[in-house]
Amino acid sequence: MTEANTLARGEIEQITGLTTNNLDAYWMPFTANRQFKKDPRLLVKAKDMHYTSADGRQILDGTAGLWCCNAGHGRQKIVEAVQQQVAELDYAPAFQMAHPKSFELAARLAALMPDPLNHVFYTNSGSESVETALKMALAYHKARGEGSRTRLIGRERGYHGVNFGGISVGGMVANRKQFGAMLAGVDHMRHTHGIAGNEFSKGVPKNGIEYAEDLMRLIQLHDPSTIAAVIVEPVAGSAGVILPPEGYLKRLREICDEHGILLIFDEVITGFGRLGTPFGVDYFDVIPDLVTTAKGLTSGVVPMGAVFASSKVYDAFMTGPDHLIELFHGYTYSAHPLACAAALATLDVYAEEELLTRGAKMAEYWQEALHSLRDCPHVIDIRNIGLIGAVELEPIAGEPTKRAFTAFLKAYEKNILIRTTGDTIAMSPPLIISESEIDTLVGTLRDVLKSLD
Repeated sequence: MTEANTLARGEIEQITGLTTNNLDAYWMPFTANRQFKKDPRLLVKAKDMHYTSADGRQILDGTAGLWCCNAGHGRQKIVEAVQQQVAELDYAPAFQMAHPKSFELAARLAALMPDPLNHVFYTNSGSESVETALKMALAYHKARGEGSRTRLIGRERGYHGVNFGGISVGGMVANRKQFGAMLAGVDHMRHTHGIAGNEFSKGVPKNGIEYAEDLMRLIQLHDPSTIAAVIVEPVAGSAGVILPPEGYLKRLREICDEHGILLIFDEVITGFGRLGTPFGVDYFDVIPDLVTTAKGLTSGVVPMGAVFASSKVYDAFMTGPDHLIELFHGYTYSAHPLACAAALATLDVYAEEELLTRGAKMAEYWQEALHSLRDCPHVIDIRNIGLIGAVELEPIAGEPTKRAFTAFLKAYEKNILIRTTGDTIAMSPPLIISESEIDTLVGTLRDVLKSLD
C-alpha cells in the first residue's frame, strides 16, 4: 500500500467511519473485490473534468465516469433541475399515468434522431434498454403474423448489458460462462477485431467489410423466416473499442432489409456525442429499426435509458381496441421524474455548448495524441474514433489482463482515471475535455506505459 493510500484509508475512516471489516458488506460489481478492499480507491467529489479522491488528489477523468458523464461532472444546470424536481414531484407512476416532462423529453429526443425513429420508450439502464429492444423485436413480428421469427443474432465480443437477453446476444465470454444456459435461439456473427492490415488504424479501418457477409451465413443456416433481429454496437466499447470496417454497417442494413429482419443499434456508449455526432446513426449514415441508449442521456446524473423505435415498429402495435395495453412491458421507474428532469437539463447543456458535435472538432487532436503512444513498450495496437480511444497491450504470457490492470493501478496513482478490458486500455473522456487536458492524460499514460514490466 502506498503512503498516499495509507493516508486515504485513515482519512476515509475519520470521515465516514469505514473500516476494513465493514467494507465487506458491499459486493462490488465487475470488481476484484478482495484486491480493492485491501487498498480501496474512493472518490468523494467531482467537478467538470476531475474527481477528488478521499486523500484530496485531483483525478483527471479519462473515462467520463463509466462512458456516461459526457457533459462532465457537477454541471450546475443539471444539479438544479434535479433539486427542483424532487421538491416538486418526486415520483409518478408510469403505468396508465404520466407526468408532463416525460412527453417533453420524448419529443426532444425524437427530434435528435432522423426519421423514422420517432418514438421513445423509457428504461433505467443500458441493460434494460437492450432487453426492451429485444422484446419489442419479438413482439413486432408476432403482431404482424410472423410469430416464427424468434431467433436473435448478436456478435462475438459484443456487449449488450448484463441481463439474460443481453448476455445471450452478447459475445463476451467472461460475462456468460458463470451463468449456465443462455436464451434459446440465439446465434452470433464473427467479430471484426484483429483483421490483418487494420493495426494502428486512425478512425474506421479500411479492411473487413466482407465480415458483414457472416450474417448471410447465419441466415442460410437458420432460414430468414426464423430470425427476428440483429443487434450490434456501432462501435464495440466494452470489448476494447472494436471499430466497424468501412461499409460494414451499411451492408448489415442491406441484408436485414432484404430478409425482413429488424436491425438494432446498441448506442448506450456511442450515443449523445461520443463519436462527434449526436448518435452513431448519424456518424455511419445507417438508420436501424431500434436504437438502445442510456449513459449520456442524463450525463450519468440519474440512471435512465431509452429505446428509440421506428414508426413501423410502433405502428405495428397500435391496433385493436384502444382500451387494451399494446405492449406488456415496462418498469416501475420508467420516465422517473428526476431522471426526466436530469435528461432535459442535460440536453440543454449539450445544446448550449454544442457538445453533441464537439467531439468532431477535438477528434484529430485526440487521434494524434493517442497514436503518439505507438512507440511505448508492449503496445501492439491503437484504435480511435470520435472521443474514444484504445491502447492494446501485449499480454503477459500465462497472465492475461494483468499488464493492463497494473497500468490502471499505476495511472490512478498518477492521478488519471482510465479503464481496462482484457489487455486493452480504453478511454472516453467527458466531451468538455481541452487540448491541454488531452496532453496531460496521454502524457501521464505514456509514463505509465514506460514503467510496465
